[in-house]
Amino acid sequence: MTQTSARAERGSAPPRATQEGLRRFVERFAEDHPPLSLAAADLTIHDPDAVRRRFGPVFNYLTRVEFEVERNVLELRALMPDATEVDRFFYQEVWSPQELQHGVLLDAVQQGFGLAPEPAELSRVSARIRLVGVLSHLPGMLGVVRLLYYLTGAATERSAVVAYSRLVDGLRAMGERAVAETVVAPIKRQEPGHFAFYRLSAQALVADEGLRDWQLQLARILRRRSFGLVGVNNRKQQADFGDVARALGLDRELLEVARQVSLVERELLWAQQQGMDVPSYILAALRDAIESSVAREAGLRL
Repeated sequence: MTQTSARAERGSAPPRATQEGLRRFVERFAEDHPPLSLAAADLTIHDPDAVRRRFGPVFNYLTRVEFEVERNVLELRALMPDATEVDRFFYQEVWSPQELQHGVLLDAVQQGFGLAPEPAELSRVSARIRLVGVLSHLPGMLGVVRLLYYLTGAATERSAVVAYSRLVDGLRAMGERAVAETVVAPIKRQEPGHFAFYRLSAQALVADEGLRDWQLQLARILRRRSFGLVGVNNRKQQADFGDVARALGLDRELLEVARQVSLVERELLWAQQQGMDVPSYILAALRDAIESSVAREAGLRL
């Protein structure tokens, strides 16, 4: 990373927040960014075939991920039965309605260029998540679970910002400004607020509420072993993610994408390791997705 980009990252860091401050932040964000309206979107597509060929996999994947927020809420309830009031308010009353409406808008676009939605898993909560929820009652474990939740959320939202930025630029370049300006750009504008919540929450947890060394070390171990790309739960979805990355040109800048995705965990988990530009597990996950996409395109068995 260059000195300039490093300074930019540090300079972009918001101030730390208390639980009361986080609550005010979420309330203001909800007031400023209500769920987007399908009626306000212009779904005009000038060349449906060209959009489907270039960005069909992107819309298909992002639509599924946004709709699966319905399941994510169930997972969070199971994962953190003793969640803070602010966390619960954020994911139930603000984040979920916004993200589900993103799915509605994206689905309307993909149906406009003739692509059927990918089936979404909306209700199944894994046994592993339920087990972690039980373990969260043990002394000190809820702090670890909360930190992993914030890190996962931050990485997911950072990934979304990168993807939507590339998608809106690509649509504009194709002359598809209606969808770019009234669907993708408004979605993109809401994602940084989600990222800011996770970043502020993680910083407050580590610096103000305080986590012990053993909690941070356990978080490092669990994060390394459990990290997954957003929306990837099987080999097919891994290749699908790779398709999205290649369609958006992210495969040509994997290291920079990994830096963006890992921003908060580099700050809070790995800052003491001076030589670590990006966590190796994130870069490996991105590379594996690209390789799976290429292999599937070549007709190789996944």
